[in-house]
Amino acid sequence: MRRTLTALLIATLALSLTGCGAGTSASTRNIKQVTDGVEAVITSDGNNIKLVNILVVATPEGAGVLVGTLVNSLPTEDALLGLAINGQVATVTGTNTLAQNMPVIFEGPSANAKAVVAALGAVAGQSVQITMFFAHAGQVTVQAIIRDQRDTYAGITA
Repeated sequence: MRRTLTALLIATLALSLTGCGAGTSASTRNIKQVTDGVEAVITSDGNNIKLVNILVVATPEGAGVLVGTLVNSLPTEDALLGLAINGQVATVTGTNTLAQNMPVIFEGPSANAKAVVAALGAVAGQSVQITMFFAHAGQVTVQAIIRDQRDTYAGITA
C-alpha cells in the first residue's frame, strides 16, 4: 500500500509541477513580431494582402523612406495606387502591381519599389501613420515606427 501511495504521489507531483499554469493562450505563446516594423492583413471582401515589416527610415535631409513588403496571396491581381506617410502623399516608383505571391519590396537588396516623402515632419523614435490605397482591397492604415539611417538601414537614401 505504501508503494502504491508513493507512486501515486510522485505521478501527481510530476504532472502538476511540469504543467503550464497559463494554458494554451499564454501571452508568451502569442508573440509574433520580431522586427521593428508593423504587420497588417487585408482580408475583407475576398482580399488577402499582407503588409510585412512596415517602417519608415528618416534621412538626415528630413525625408522619410518606406521599408517593408506587400504580398498578395490570391490569384486576383491588385495594385498599389498610392500611399501617404504622416499625412503626406509619397512619391512611389517601381513595381506597384500585386500579382499572386510576387512581393512588392520597398528597400533592401531585393527591392523593386521605392516610396519617399520629401519632408517627413517627424524624427526617429516616433511613430507615424502610413495609409496605403489599393485598387481592389481599398485602404489600410498602420502606425509605424521611424528608424534613423544607421545599422541595417544605413544604405537607405531618398
